[in-house]
Parts: sequence; structure tokens; C-alpha cells
Amino acid sequence: MRTRIKICGFTRPEDALTAARLGVDAIGLVFYPPSPRNVDIAKAIEIVAALPAFVTTVALFVNAPADHIARVLDQMPIDLLQFHGNEPPTVCRIYGKPYIKAVPVQESSDIPALADCYYDAAGLLLDAYHPQIKGGTGEGFDWGMIPNECARPIILAGGLQPGNVRDAIRQVKPYALDVSSGVEKSKGIKDADKMAAFLAEVFEGDRKE
Repeated sequence: MRTRIKICGFTRPEDALTAARLGVDAIGLVFYPPSPRNVDIAKAIEIVAALPAFVTTVALFVNAPADHIARVLDQMPIDLLQFHGNEPPTVCRIYGKPYIKAVPVQESSDIPALADCYYDAAGLLLDAYHPQIKGGTGEGFDWGMIPNECARPIILAGGLQPGNVRDAIRQVKPYALDVSSGVEKSKGIKDADKMAAFLAEVFEGDRKE
């Protein structure tokens, strides 16, 4: 099965368009003001408008008020919601959109139980744990903590970059990979060469698997 690829944290339309032309499956937009990759609705609309057909648009929220999420959904086309905070399943479901739930992985994480809890999620995004920062740290985690079987599709994040992506595919065999800082020049500014290298490594990793 082909490994899907999401690049997250776009802040410029030209970067998102480059990613689409390279063959990315999804682009992520961060609606979380503390993040250096945060975008307002006006900028997000510009980014989405630059995309060609068949690229999934993902909106990332962290414990966001319901009215803020509703405003985003009212003003622009979003295909998938990504919840990176402490949102319970009941909150994730109320918007009538497919969603993925981020899980900061620790030794104490019970991933199978979370898969059962978020049984209707389109996937569980497994990311590095950080006590203050919600994703986008560039830090990895021990992939050995990921169970071999999971009831929901696994989306692997955390510290991914062109140099380790083939190992990620071989060891974890995730449904998808999610990268942000690993393909950047600076926070929120993507590097076309790094994006191209990342996608090439994924394609090659799939071919060898």
C-alpha cells in the first residue's frame, strides 16, 4: 500500500502549490495562535485557493472554541479536521467532518484504547510528547512504543525528515506520514528541495517495501 503524505504548517500559497506539484496528498493549516505556523482565515483562504484538485486540506486546532472552528468551516473549504489538544470524541464529531486525533506518545500511552475511544476517527496521528508545545517541535520519539496492530489508521509524525523516512516506513508501516519542520527553511517557510527529497524518499521507501 502506498504511504500517504501530509505536509503541515503552510503559511504561503506558493509553498503549498509547490508541495501539490511534487505529489503531496494533503496540506495542513494551523489555526492555533501560539504556533509560529499559525494562519488567519484570510491567509488560509489564499493558500487553499492556490491548490489544484485532489489535494486534501486539513485544518489543525488545539482546544479551539467551537465558534472559531465554525467560522473557519463557514468561510473556506476544509476536507478534514485535525485535533491536537485534549478534545474528547464528542467534540471531534460535532462538526460533521472527517477528523484525525493527535496523540502525544509516552510510555504510558494506551494507543489501542485511544483507537477504541476515537473509533470513528479517520486516523490517529502519533507525535512526540512535549509538556508545553502541541506538535511541530521537530522532535522524534521511540517508534517501538507503537503497537503492531491498531484499530485506526496510523499517521506518523514527530521528527521526520528525508534522512529517516525510509526507516519510518520500514519499522512502523504507517498509513501516512505527517511532516512540518523537517521540510522547512524556517518556521512556516517550506523548502522546496527538502519537500522534494522527502517525497522522493517516501516513494522509494514504498517501492522497496
